[in-house]
Amino acid sequence: MDLIIRKADISDIKDIYIITREAFNKYALDLGLPQRVSALKETEETIKDELDNKNILVACLNNEVIGSIRYEIMPENITYISRYGVKPTVQNNGIGKALFQAVEDALIKDNIKAVTLHTASKMTALIHFYYSLGFYIHSTTSDRGYIRALLYKEFGQSESLDLSCVQSM
Repeated sequence: MDLIIRKADISDIKDIYIITREAFNKYALDLGLPQRVSALKETEETIKDELDNKNILVACLNNEVIGSIRYEIMPENITYISRYGVKPTVQNNGIGKALFQAVEDALIKDNIKAVTLHTASKMTALIHFYYSLGFYIHSTTSDRGYIRALLYKEFGQSESLDLSCVQSM
């Protein structure tokens, strides 16, 4: 398997859009609330805007984009991950883990204190996956019509961090 993780560019927008649709359609169906998943309202224009404002990485296998992850540095030197997805046909092959590892390596190099993300708390496979990466549940909210868990991973020992900047994302 010749997996390459690289920074996304404008030529990747359509592939990122398709992967996001496929991955989050599956997520929405598994959740049972397709109308509640904001990722499904995204357009190619949204992705273009985010390419200018966030860090976006893609996973490529044999020159085909098969996964993507977005992240942004927030106040308090905390990172928030969003729109993290892998094509359903190639999930459970280490691609998501490789994408996260690339982000983690960059964050540690930049002395970021912690990384956060949200996922539906009833998605046990995802919760287990994030726990395997070293995340734990910080808090939950039901502001989107389902219980979302804010997951959190610290890098090293740090004082108690204020996560208010990511709790409502």
